[in-house]
Amino acid sequence: MTHTLEIKAITPVAHNVFSYDLERPDGFTFEPGQATEVSIDKDGWRDKKRPFTFTSLPDDDRLQFTIKSYPERGGVTDQLSHLLVGDRLIIDEPWGTISYKGKGVFIAGGAGLTPFLAILRAQNESGHLAGHTLLFANRRERDIILQDELDLMPGLTTRHILSQEDKSGYDFGRIDRAYLEKVIEDFDQTFYICGPDQMVEDLKGILDEFGAKPEGLVFEE
Repeated sequence: MTHTLEIKAITPVAHNVFSYDLERPDGFTFEPGQATEVSIDKDGWRDKKRPFTFTSLPDDDRLQFTIKSYPERGGVTDQLSHLLVGDRLIIDEPWGTISYKGKGVFIAGGAGLTPFLAILRAQNESGHLAGHTLLFANRRERDIILQDELDLMPGLTTRHILSQEDKSGYDFGRIDRAYLEKVIEDFDQTFYICGPDQMVEDLKGILDEFGAKPEGLVFEE
């Protein structure tokens, strides 16, 4: 089943990232961390579906997606960045293998943060965010999605890692073997991973070598 939904609000949350709030169809349900296929209700774009994660909470009045734009690709995300309130998106039913499995470490690269936003927001809303850690890798400070919200979440330990800027208050480099060994004391906990495919594969291997349990690794399969 598909749903054609009007955009009710568009909010910039980084220099090339926007949150799109949509009307919510009656009876539509999803779990934090799930995604769906999205296309634009315009000629030439309706069949160009791309997967995006819900960043709203399951009981919010609106559905929300937070999407990074890639103008150089001339594709769906570029078209999305030119839409206006009142335009419409087409979405399918929810799917996905990323879901909350308990307290642990969230490792995100760039737009890979989006599956974790609803999960972290849900834990924050329920008052159970303390003890969670977010390692968030980006190229530059301006690339960080919703930095103010993340930094102000009570109980969440957030470390921002920048690969192309060495700035005070941020870690510099990449989330690699040496970095994880430096910042993680306990590998017997749940690790949530989302980012570029190679980053996810590399981290799965590193965490395995450090003794993380396979059932404790959560990622999109």
